[in-house]
Amino acid sequence: MGTQKRFVTEEFMEHWRTLHILIVSGMCTIAGCCATGACDGPEVPPLPTPPVLSSPPASTGAPAAPELPSAPASRADERPLPINLATALQLGNVRPVDVAAAAQRIQAAAAALEQARVLWLPSVTIGADYYRHDGPIQDVSNATFNDSHSSVMLGAGSGIGPAAVLDPGQAIFAPLYARQQVRARQADMQAAFNDALVAVSEAYFNVQQARGELAGAMDAAHFTEDLLGRTRKLAPQVVPELELFRAETEMATRQQAELQARERWKVASAELLRVLRLDPAAQVEPVEPPQLRVELIDLKKPVDELIPIGLTHRPELASQQAQVQATLTLLKQERLRPLIPSVLLRGASTTPSGTLAGGVYFPTPFGSTAGVRGDIDVELLWQLNNLGFGNRAQVHQREVENRQAAIELFRIQDRVAAEIAQAYAQADMAARRVEVAEKGLRSAQQSTSKNLAALGEAKAVGNQLVTLVRPQEVVAAIQALAQAYINYYGAVADANRAQFRLYRALGQPAQYLVHDEGASKSCTTGPTASPKTPLAEALPAPHAIPSGPVSISETARPTDVRVIGPQSK
Repeated sequence: MGTQKRFVTEEFMEHWRTLHILIVSGMCTIAGCCATGACDGPEVPPLPTPPVLSSPPASTGAPAAPELPSAPASRADERPLPINLATALQLGNVRPVDVAAAAQRIQAAAAALEQARVLWLPSVTIGADYYRHDGPIQDVSNATFNDSHSSVMLGAGSGIGPAAVLDPGQAIFAPLYARQQVRARQADMQAAFNDALVAVSEAYFNVQQARGELAGAMDAAHFTEDLLGRTRKLAPQVVPELELFRAETEMATRQQAELQARERWKVASAELLRVLRLDPAAQVEPVEPPQLRVELIDLKKPVDELIPIGLTHRPELASQQAQVQATLTLLKQERLRPLIPSVLLRGASTTPSGTLAGGVYFPTPFGSTAGVRGDIDVELLWQLNNLGFGNRAQVHQREVENRQAAIELFRIQDRVAAEIAQAYAQADMAARRVEVAEKGLRSAQQSTSKNLAALGEAKAVGNQLVTLVRPQEVVAAIQALAQAYINYYGAVADANRAQFRLYRALGQPAQYLVHDEGASKSCTTGPTASPKTPLAEALPAPHAIPSGPVSISETARPTDVRVIGPQSK
């Protein structure tokens, strides 16, 4: 194909496979950072044990991958930042702002639960009271007389205003509600992890796609440069001079394509650095080659088997289930509110009563007759709001809130199923496109090399020499080659992005991508097979909107997760 074309040799491919195994092994040994978040309140439940992959089967005789040009390197003034996929995914677990915000929401929910757990305890007021009266006063016999007197009280008493009321109903149901909010925030944090995984992977493979397209554009430009040199030697004796203009125009087009690919690399790099919160002025230079293939989900399984996994694992559904339970807790509280009394604690050692309940009492300010005094008033009160009609309206409101939460759960169910089907279709079609693109790229490479080699050859037809291959035919072959590179690297990047989208759509925690050392032994660069275990049952499909309260029961998490190690071409 000419000395101008830089193809990947067998030695380089073997070196890349070894490097890729090291990368995947490093990816498998990273700890799941911030899997539970920093929280002084309830601990986040631990993730289920990730599956252990089986040993890879023997490789089959697949068609040889097309020979690809070397990935271009960044210039020194572009501040290259070498990074691999494992490092990017690790940083995606700890650096994104959305993950940090979700961790803080868990802290807030845990603080609310901590406060709800102490609602049984009364509030205490500590202070002093000074009382003075001057003028007429009436005694118990309705006699009125003038009097002047004062007193001082130093002590403690019940809470001020509403704080003096103990609500047993609130003390019972508030912790239950707050606990569901903590569960919802924990699920939201896992969703933030999964979303960050997709954001990092998409940005990373955007960089890889741009690098691959740049490599293809540079390769096509090298062919065009060779064509231009040969055409200059042939024009105008063998080929018309206009063929020279055609070759120069194509050279300008290839240079434009190369610059556009460099621009896409820089833009995609800036986006990845934004997601990872790294120096935006640097330029990401992935360690892996741009044709890296990653396969996380076995596409041989039908989508009907994958949807139940997503309906069981998605943290968004777990979060909304907790919200349904929370609304059910509030509904039970409203139904029992008229039956549960409130406890009113009031101190009666001062006039008026309601503050200090005991302490040192001075009938005259700091006189010699001071003594210890204690007066407390405890009342049990049942309250019917608006003669009970207000309580009934509040129950109706809680029922509506519960049904709204259930409807939102059904909506999320539908969205999850649709996302799985969409991601599965994208992953399946992209994988097929990769196969077609490989064939097309091999054909385009051969066509370009043979057309370029045959340029200028001629045979006699009568009294005239006719060129077998004209420059315009080589131009067409180079254009087809440039498009084949775009198709190939685009299909590879689409397949990788779709795999991560499908992984996230199934609700598998992002932390599953970082296994322990034992599991890392099963990570390979080739396709692997995992033992088939029964799938978890799906949640019931949404039916008609219920007319009564809805309660969501706990759902078992499946233990079967098929994960296939990154695959290279």
